[in-house]
Amino acid sequence: MAIKIFCDFDGTITEGDNIVTLIKQFASPSAKELTTDVLSGKISIREGVEKMFSTIPSNMKDDMTKFVLNNTTIRDGFKEFIGFVNESKLELKVVSGGLDFFVHPILSEYLPSSSVLCNRTDFTGENVKIYWDHSCDLHCSNDCGMCKPSVMRKYSESTDFIVVIGDSITDLQIAKEANLIFARDFLKERCEELNLPYIPFSNFYDIQTALSKEVLV
Repeated sequence: MAIKIFCDFDGTITEGDNIVTLIKQFASPSAKELTTDVLSGKISIREGVEKMFSTIPSNMKDDMTKFVLNNTTIRDGFKEFIGFVNESKLELKVVSGGLDFFVHPILSEYLPSSSVLCNRTDFTGENVKIYWDHSCDLHCSNDCGMCKPSVMRKYSESTDFIVVIGDSITDLQIAKEANLIFARDFLKERCEELNLPYIPFSNFYDIQTALSKEVLV
């Protein structure tokens, strides 16, 4: 049995949500309404994010990248957690609904790019275009965009012990299929509503300690 960890990025590895921050800073005012529609389930995550970023001119790429890199705080203990994962021979994939132009630069000092899965952006046109390279497989019809359960099925076997770490609505479906859930914020609330057992966390030291006690025994 292999232990495989699927970890969210925005709001989990980072203290804040870069998608939300970028939309507030660079997208048109109409994007605020789209954000509400996504959170309420009126439209899919894929459709909402695609429409929001399509309001941003491509020539804003450098400004957006600098803004994110200057305003991102990594959650405490993440660097040590990566060392722990490597020493314990656990398999980690960062599965992010974020965009490659900021996810990869932020994580480059911690993980190889092959361990980071996210959405791809194209800045060659007038406005930002997103490519959903990890969309839903035949077992999902939620129009996720970045479909985390589909990624899990692609990179794991039925005999694997699945650990999910997350904080938001984008982590709920994969959490439902996990053997162990680490949750905070919105995901924590939804786990409580659905009676899904979870371990709360504030930082990655919490996760490392719990894994040592609950899994690596």
